[in-house]
Amino acid sequence: MSSETTLMAEQCRLQEWAAQIRDCQSRPSGMSVVEWCAGHGITKANYYYRLRRVRKACLETIQTKMPAQQVVPVRPGLLQHQEQEDGNPQPGLDISIKGFSIHVTGATSMPLLAEVLRVVQHAE
Repeated sequence: MSSETTLMAEQCRLQEWAAQIRDCQSRPSGMSVVEWCAGHGITKANYYYRLRRVRKACLETIQTKMPAQQVVPVRPGLLQHQEQEDGNPQPGLDISIKGFSIHVTGATSMPLLAEVLRVVQHAE
């Protein structure tokens, strides 16, 4: 079997497993995972194995689609000063997008900023 055929078979299997996982997660309230699995001919251990594999594949897909982070230089004149709770000014950059205002400082966590921008990007 060629590597391309193996990859296609793996993707097909992951899609089937993802459909099963969605079905299990939308099972009737009161029905346990064990009961759902018994009704679908798989063990609880196999269900959780499939769940891990699908999650891993999703994370790998997301990571390959994410652009590399870039640092954009900002002229000092564009930086705003916002007062901290103690009354001292805090230099930073104000970003306004889709009705949201975000004040970014040197202390702002990049993972937090990336997540906030991702959420704002999909906001309507």
